[in-house]
Amino acid sequence: MNTPGAGVGAETERAIDLVRTGPSRYTARNARGTSLTIGDGSSDDFTPVELLLVALAGCTSITVDPLVSRRAEATSFKVHARADKVRDPDLGSVLKDILLTFNVDYGGSEEALTALADGLKAAEDRLCTVSRTVAVGTQTEWEINTSS
Repeated sequence: MNTPGAGVGAETERAIDLVRTGPSRYTARNARGTSLTIGDGSSDDFTPVELLLVALAGCTSITVDPLVSRRAEATSFKVHARADKVRDPDLGSVLKDILLTFNVDYGGSEEALTALADGLKAAEDRLCTVSRTVAVGTQTEWEINTSS
């Protein structure tokens, strides 16, 4: 039985399945049946690093959009995400200098722009699960199962 706020169980779990479809090529599928292909950058597929940038931009956008839409509806909402992939001597291969650039048009509504700035700060500080997870550096564990 799940205890509210316990952080475990069906209400909190998020999961995908990943299957190798060829050399350096994989298909990820969510529980709703949607899939996408992932590769190493030698094809048109998204790389894992690009997907991390998508996740950051997407999570932040999904977090702030409802907050701002109460003031004004965006006539244009585009986000450019970029980072430098570097090999840090102490940390290994990491992304540095992540930048999300929001190019928006709220029809001149200053109230909407203020709400966007406030929402972006709240997303970074506590609301966007992806950016919070990156910021706190959550430990990942592995488990190996064999088919034999």
